[in-house]
Amino acid sequence: MVKQVYHYAVAFITLIMVISGGVFAFMSMADYVSPNIYIETFEDYKSMREHKNETEHEASISENDLIAQYDAMLKQQLEYRKQSALNGLIKSLGWIFIPLPIFVFFQRKINREKNITK
Repeated sequence: MVKQVYHYAVAFITLIMVISGGVFAFMSMADYVSPNIYIETFEDYKSMREHKNETEHEASISENDLIAQYDAMLKQQLEYRKQSALNGLIKSLGWIFIPLPIFVFFQRKINREKNITK
């Protein structure tokens, strides 16, 4: 009796882990395909840079240079979010592939025990 409860408990826990891994993998894939990033407007970026230059007594940067820096910042944020989503996807796949063989093993044990008792 205790052995059966143990087998069912392990099968249930590993099944929950596989399902959770699948959900997290789906969410990570969605974040990779369509990253959710906060993008400050160019006007906000420009005003912060101008304020920084005033406080540090640096020379003003031309509008074209500011646009190039802003575009580079946007690309960097997008790449960071995609890399983070890819990292999350790999971790989520671990939550699927590590407990899955354990679930299959215990599920087969449960089925064998059912066939023996019949």
